[in-house]
Amino acid sequence: MPHLSPQPHDPSGHRPAAGPGAPEAAGTAERAQRLTDVVTRLRRALRSSIRTDYPWESLPMAQVELLQTLAAAPLRVGELAARQRLAPNTVSGLVGKLLEAGFVDRQADPGDRRTARIALTEAGHRQLTDWQRAHERRMAAALSSLSPADRDLVLQALPGLERLAEALGDPGEDPAGRDAHG
Repeated sequence: MPHLSPQPHDPSGHRPAAGPGAPEAAGTAERAQRLTDVVTRLRRALRSSIRTDYPWESLPMAQVELLQTLAAAPLRVGELAARQRLAPNTVSGLVGKLLEAGFVDRQADPGDRRTARIALTEAGHRQLTDWQRAHERRMAAALSSLSPADRDLVLQALPGLERLAEALGDPGEDPAGRDAHG
């Protein structure tokens, strides 16, 4: 039995690729992994830092994301679930908590009397605005702590990151969040 030499140790857990085009594929995979890691760290840092600066720390990010989605227009639970890529029963539970908090209410759906649309209340709009302002202050402070060169690099990357977010989004949804099929 031939003796196999061990793979070089890579702390990221990736093994070197082999074959034609392997260096390019490995480089692309490494960049994708690095981007994934950075985005994950940014989300975690934003979630934890906002809780130190903002009093409604008990509101989970999933509920904030529902409020953000509802800021554009009232939606049915099924539509919210599709936009958030969550199960309808999960969204129903989240909506129930938002209803109890007074951040959303149910409105009659003019197109279908059997269903209701979920809409932000004035309290929901205020909470969302306060949350967004707190995030903007936190992000502005973090950006101002960077060197001018790093700050410029981050800001220059925004258009590409926006296109990346669109590319990762639902293919049936346009960038404005409207369903492209109707």
